[in-house]
Formats: sequence, C-alpha cells, structure tokens
Amino acid sequence: MCGIVGAVARRDIVPVLTEGLRRLEYRGYDSCGVAVLQYGVPRRVRSVERVANLAEQVDHAGLSGTIGVAHTRWATHGAPVTGNAHPIFSCGEIVLVHNGIIENHEALRKELKTFGYAFDSETDTEVIAHLIHHMRKQDPTRDLLVAVRRSLRRLRGAYAIAVFAKSDPNLVIGARAGSPLVVGLTDRGNYLASDPMALAGTADRFVYLEEGDVAVLTCDGVKIVDCGGEAVRREVQTQRASHHTTELGPFRHYMQKEIFEQPSVLADATERVQTLTPTLFGANAPHVFKEVDSLLILACGTSYYSALTAKYWFESIARLPTQVEVASEYRYRESVVNPRTLVVVVSQSGETADTLAALRHAQQLGHRHTLAICNVAHSSMMRQTDLQYQTGAGPEIGVASTKAFTTQLVALFLLAATFAQARGVADAARQAQWLEQLHHLPAALNGVLALEPQIIRWAEAFAHYEHALFLGRGMHYPIALEGALKLKEISYVHAEAYPAGELKHGPLAIVTNEMPVVTIVPNDALIEKLKSNMQEVRARGGLLYVFADEDAPLDDDDGVNVIRLPAHDGPLSPILHVVPLQLLAYHTACVRGTDVDKPRNLAKSVTVE
Repeated sequence: MCGIVGAVARRDIVPVLTEGLRRLEYRGYDSCGVAVLQYGVPRRVRSVERVANLAEQVDHAGLSGTIGVAHTRWATHGAPVTGNAHPIFSCGEIVLVHNGIIENHEALRKELKTFGYAFDSETDTEVIAHLIHHMRKQDPTRDLLVAVRRSLRRLRGAYAIAVFAKSDPNLVIGARAGSPLVVGLTDRGNYLASDPMALAGTADRFVYLEEGDVAVLTCDGVKIVDCGGEAVRREVQTQRASHHTTELGPFRHYMQKEIFEQPSVLADATERVQTLTPTLFGANAPHVFKEVDSLLILACGTSYYSALTAKYWFESIARLPTQVEVASEYRYRESVVNPRTLVVVVSQSGETADTLAALRHAQQLGHRHTLAICNVAHSSMMRQTDLQYQTGAGPEIGVASTKAFTTQLVALFLLAATFAQARGVADAARQAQWLEQLHHLPAALNGVLALEPQIIRWAEAFAHYEHALFLGRGMHYPIALEGALKLKEISYVHAEAYPAGELKHGPLAIVTNEMPVVTIVPNDALIEKLKSNMQEVRARGGLLYVFADEDAPLDDDDGVNVIRLPAHDGPLSPILHVVPLQLLAYHTACVRGTDVDKPRNLAKSVTVE
C-alpha cells in the first residue's frame, strides 16, 4: 500500500526512481509520480496509469536530476486523480511524498488556511507539506531538519515521508512512524525506500529506520536522529536483494506464476526441517515453550484464515487451547490476559498496520511471549517480537496471496507439531509421520497443479455467475473462506463461505440453479455429514462443484461436477485443497478480463488502518 523511493546522488537518479516504483507495484496503487530538482527548480510528472506509462511521460518531459522522490499512491483521502497524486508541492519550495494516514489533517488544514495556505489537492499529505513550509518560515535558521521534526510532532496517525526543498539542493529527509522506511547506502549516494527490493541492484547495504526516526541523506552520508532528537546509530545490514525472482517469465500473470511456485517454495520450507525442535522459532524458544499453556493468534485477511486453519492443529495435535482474533478488532475490546499465553502474529509483509497495532496492544496488556510468522526477515513485526519464523515464500507480487498463504500454513503446522513434541503429547513415530507428510507436500502439490485444464473448464462456466457459495467442514471450513475471498478479490464475483452444517440455518435460502456451490470434500471423518449437506443443495436445484480426494466415496451425477485431488493427506489436507481454489479464482478472473495482479481498490501491503 503506497510506495516511496527517494535519492540524493552524484548521478542522474531518475532511472533509479522509476525502476524503484516498478518494483513497488506489487504493493497496489492507483496513481504514481516522480519529482526532481532540475536546474534548481522542482519538476514533477504524475499519472493515474501504470508506472510504465509514467516512465514514458518522464522521458518525454526530459526529467533528470541528482535529488528526487517518487511515489505510488493507493487513495485514502481524495479520489485517484492526477491532482491528488504524489509528489505534493508546497509553495514551489517543499516537495513531499507520504505513506500512511494523518488522522488530524482536517484541524491542521483549517489552521494552515488561516496562515494563507491554499490547498490544491484533497489529500491529507498536502497538510504535511504546508506544515513543513510554515515551520521553516518560523525558524530563523531555516533548517529543514528542524522544520520537519517540529511538523512531525503536530501529526497524529501513521506515516513514512520523504521530503526535499528547493533551497536545500543537497539533501533528502526521511521519517517514519507506523509505516516502514529503509535507507540504502552506496558510495555514490544514498537512498530511501519502502522496501529494499525497490533498490535491488542499486544498494546492498541497508539501515531500517526505527519508530520515530528521522534520517537526513546527503551524497556523503546519512545522519539519523531518534524521536527525542538525539543522534543515533542504527545497524547496517547487508542484503543483496535480487530482482530476478520478480520477473514474470512464461506466465500470464504474477498470480499464476506464484501459484505454480508453491511446490518449490514449500520444498525449500520443508527440506530445512529434519527434526522438530523449538529452536526453529528462535534461540529463546525452548524456554518460552515451557512457560506457554495457550495461544492467541492475531492476523488479518488471508493470514487470518491460515490462523483459523491452524487452530484445529494446535488443539488436536498439540492439545493447546487456541484463540484466533481479527487483529483490527482485538485492540478495541477488553480482553483477559493470561501471562502464559504465546501471542502469535501472522503477516505476509510484516508491516500490516492492524496486526502491528494489535501486537503492541497485547504487549502493553502484559503479554510477555510473542512470535512473528512472516515472509520478510527485517520487517517491523519480526523486529518487535521475541521469537520469529520466516516463511520463505519469496517475493509475492500479486495482490491476492497464494504462496504466502501456503507457507504460512506450513509454518503454523510446524509450530503445532513442535509444541506437540515439546509438551510430550506425540511419540517419535507420530513426529516422523508428520515430517514425512511435510516432505511429501511438494510432490502432492504438483499433482494438484496438473488439474489446471479441468479447472479452466469450470472457470469458463463460473465467469457467467455473479454469486457463489463455498462450503467446507472442520479444518477445511477456513479453506472455503479463503477460496471465497480469492474469487471476490480478483474476479469481483460475490462469494460467501459457510460451514456446510450451517446451510439449513440460513444460506440454503439463496441456493438456486444460478448459484454455484463449491464444496471441499476430503475423505475424512466428516465425509458422510458433508454428503448429506450436498444433497440439501441438490434438492434445491443448486449446482455443485466439488473438489474431492481421489479416494472419497462420491459419485459423479447430474448437477454434481467433481474434480479428484490426490489422496487425503491427513492434517496437511487443507494445503492441498486451497490450491485448486486459487486456480479457480485466477482463471475465472482471466475469463472476466479483470486486472488479476492489481484488483481494484486493493493493496498488497496494508500499512494503514
């Protein structure tokens, strides 16, 4: 959600800015822009089209410079039009880009208007630019750092900013509170970005700014002050972020590519685990595991559904009472704290604003034990928890999560199995069986992906419907929720998911021959119950699309379409069953002609509430 690139260097930095934006496209955006100081004058180009179009406009305008900022914007305040796109100017002097939301922007806007400032946009961002300009006028030294720090003290909300001034042609200032920002260091200049991947090939040494930090970048160095104004040193980390893994290759969309990457990323995730040991989750995990008697999992969106699936594992495999909460709701209610609870936060990016806020709330309530399960090693979430587990999904460009979800499931299953080992509730034979099932997952997933031609035929029919129902039971109910989410995210088909046993408690009222009902049918203890639920749909003229294990006792019939998956894979069955749902959503969206990788109104990394 929104992306920042900034630079000050001894060369033309426009190519770095535009390439950085291209690599941040995965975050989701509806406008973009670049601004540089050219011949002593701020110049900008903005667009409501894609970064490729922006780059063409930049070339046509002849933009060049050694200092500049660039931005991809996901609209919050103000429509996605050129006039609201970043960079934002103030009085031809201040140039600023901003991620996040300023909650008190209306009061500040009224105040600034009394000082004579005119607003050209509907954004909360313009308030920051004018505030910096105003604070600088009040300071006899005209120090830009002083003006920025004084302005930040007036803001309420979350932000990451990059700013430069016409009268300070040699520096860029970056600051963050609640939204990520990283500094890239090189011998020929220094850079800012929301994600180090934006600077792949330009910088391989990075400094991750801490909450409240302000960084002053020049060609020759970087100065960082903390929220109290004291100069601080932050750790420099070497990270050779390759951009090659983000190339599309032979696939039509990134989402398709990432679906088909799942066997290889799960092979990487499982091959590194040969024994179940708490140290998989951090050096201090053996001590923490001994103190834990329950789990609280906080997550949003797809990550929330992975947590709901894992609840079945934690309680059946590890015998651990487990509570799963929507992170955006958790901190707005009173809750009872058990000091022996392990709080687990799950996020693809590690920057999900609601989940980070929920984590901090849990810590403030007195929860001592925390674990982050995340795809990004140096994210805020990983830095703010005692224990960490990196899922290893690699870059995920498509907004609709696929491989990040399945690697989260593997991580959560490993956590459940490790707790079972540590608590002595699983013998050696059972542990060996779990590891064998984990190591077999990539081959089983390849078998599922081979079903793509059959799923394409289903998608051609699905594309004509405007509504769909998804059903599952037990630990496959959250997988039905995930399947419905995927379909509505990228194809814009309205979809809902229910536990199959809930059909007669309401949802059956909307079942007709215009309502396809997708049903997940593993060959487990609930199959006979599930078959009865399917008969309820058939009796009302509903159309059944069934993903069943190959050995499930189920007959093809009129009105019942069946695709057979590999044999039931025990507790890991949900991981196999979610992949055909991903493919169904993907190919339905392709037939309907939607923007698969960048669905309307959505962003990859949700860094605002």
